[in-house]
Amino acid sequence: MQNSPLILIAEDEEIICSFISAILEANNFKVIKTAKGGEVVALTTSRCPDLILLDLGLPDMDGLDVLKALRAWTTVPVIVVSARVHEREKVEALDLGADDYITKPFGTGELLARIRTAMRHGRNNANEARSETGKLAVGDLEIDYEKRRVFVAGKEVRLTPIEYKILILLSAHIGKVLTHDFIIKKIWGPYTNDIQSLRVNMANIRRKLRENPAEPNYIVTEVGVGYRMVEEIESDGIRTV
Repeated sequence: MQNSPLILIAEDEEIICSFISAILEANNFKVIKTAKGGEVVALTTSRCPDLILLDLGLPDMDGLDVLKALRAWTTVPVIVVSARVHEREKVEALDLGADDYITKPFGTGELLARIRTAMRHGRNNANEARSETGKLAVGDLEIDYEKRRVFVAGKEVRLTPIEYKILILLSAHIGKVLTHDFIIKKIWGPYTNDIQSLRVNMANIRRKLRENPAEPNYIVTEVGVGYRMVEEIESDGIRTV
């Protein structure tokens, strides 16, 4: 089963929000919605969306300020969706780190094309370790970045969105030790230091990737420091790098 990308819609106009949501869900995206700028960072921290559609005219907080807050800690793709047409505002949003800017009204095809492009660029930036085919293989573990699917010995592994993001982060830095703090900040943002959540998710990932205890680990613990994904599995276990 393919992991459907999760998109956060930050839009206070209910009709537009429902319209966008319907388009996305009809095209196999998962959706979470908010009408408040103040909730965007919190939802990004807790739900880890793959992309954010951000209206600049939110009632409680200017969208540009939301964008600044996001870019202080995350590179999640952000597409600004706004009725503001002045070039100055578009340039400012892009300078602050928006990946794209769509002016209302817009067509379904344009919206989907912009989303695909932004997500593709985001994956290219995040997954430095992936191969030319868009896949990474370590032993029996295979990650298909384009299809967002994970396999062990040919059998698909079902991960939660956060588990998937942790695995992708580790694979992007394969062979390198990532500290607890680095992983937490990349996945949950700078406003939390919940190492217990990391440990629980990591335990679940390992269990799902290694149902047979006799099989080797793909992720090793560096005690007191963090975690590392191994580069190569040997027949007798893990090759330490």
